[in-house]
Amino acid sequence: MVKKQLSSNSLSETTTTPKLDYDLVIVGGGIAGTALACALKNSGLKVALVETKPKSVVAAKKLAYNLSVMSGRILDGIGVWQKILPKISTYRQISLSDGNYPRTVQFYPDDLAATGKKPTSKEGLGYVGEHQVMLTAMQEFLADSEQLTWLCPTEVLQVNYQSDFVEVELKRKDTDNLSGEGKTFTVRSKLVIGADGARSPIRETAGIGTHGWKYWQSCVAMTIKTEKSHNNIAFERFWPSGPMGVLPLPGNRCQVVWTAPHAEAKALQALDKDEFLAKLEYRTAGLLGKLELLSDRYVFPVQLMQSDRYVQHRLALIGDAAHCCHPVGGQGLNMGIRDVGAIAEVIKAAHQQGEDIGDIRVLKRYEGWRRKENLVILGVTDFLDRMFSGTLLPIVAVRRLGLWGMGIVPMFKSLALRVMTGLFGRHPELAQILSVK
Repeated sequence: MVKKQLSSNSLSETTTTPKLDYDLVIVGGGIAGTALACALKNSGLKVALVETKPKSVVAAKKLAYNLSVMSGRILDGIGVWQKILPKISTYRQISLSDGNYPRTVQFYPDDLAATGKKPTSKEGLGYVGEHQVMLTAMQEFLADSEQLTWLCPTEVLQVNYQSDFVEVELKRKDTDNLSGEGKTFTVRSKLVIGADGARSPIRETAGIGTHGWKYWQSCVAMTIKTEKSHNNIAFERFWPSGPMGVLPLPGNRCQVVWTAPHAEAKALQALDKDEFLAKLEYRTAGLLGKLELLSDRYVFPVQLMQSDRYVQHRLALIGDAAHCCHPVGGQGLNMGIRDVGAIAEVIKAAHQQGEDIGDIRVLKRYEGWRRKENLVILGVTDFLDRMFSGTLLPIVAVRRLGLWGMGIVPMFKSLALRVMTGLFGRHPELAQILSVK
């Protein structure tokens, strides 16, 4: 999100605190960063949102995401959900299968009853939302906010962490100037939030390391139109080369995420359209009939990453800047939205109690809440990808036994659904609103 010339000065002592321009600066205008700005809209905090690209360009990304029940509740508590929900799809059934193995496990809302976490009738088991729909709704939600300042297109040049404040040197891009050169200026705040993606320069220049690994796989993502109705069913089908998710969208469309080894993924992207669709129709077992390609085929590598820490003095990381997971189960964006719910709750509570929101003791409350919960999701998605990829007979036998067990043991199925729907772990206070409607 920001250029590599960004640098971070070490903590230095100051004797006086200069006048602050903002209470916090959010770096990254994607869904996680913008959702946090939405969550803080009526908090009384003055917020700056920094993004290197114009808002319309950031919103134009051609992707769709799986959204959990918990993500819906969080966005509803923020106040933006009613702008999003009519334009996305709600699915009330999940179909899980292993390649051509005939046994299929079907999940329904009633399967959560054993844990007392059953969604409401309005929620189903989750949603599928397009990036443009979601981010545009959030941008419109913030349009009348007097406490928010959009700084975009603007890049971060340097961040200086002081004892009582943080100083952010910025450069506004001049879109009317062919060279793109614009004004350089500095803002001061109590806290910086890094929401600038998996390659986060904010994280790197703050000296926060990561651990994890890159998978042997890439994902091919695209939007298709189906001949037959998808009936609001979300499909996850495991193949030896990797999982394939087919998520229902409005208008008899689907978002497909096809995971395959790197070379195979590149080959799928380069295939003639008709040949590619023939392979896709085989992979979907003809359940959706003849398919039509509505978008380009986008290829992106897959990685597991966990930051060594999510916070340090006057800095916190959220979303992909803090963690990345395998797309199996569609948990990546949901982890980021839960980060937003957690840090918004921590920041607002600290502000109301007169605490310094950039103090490490305040920020540790967010880290203690989210880092362990995210580690669970990282472990689950990694296990699923490794267990459900490959052709070794012992692994094939174990995973098919697992599918069999999941189909007949209610508690096993309920626990799996709690992870899928995001209903495990600690719930942010604002996420309780939808559940009691």
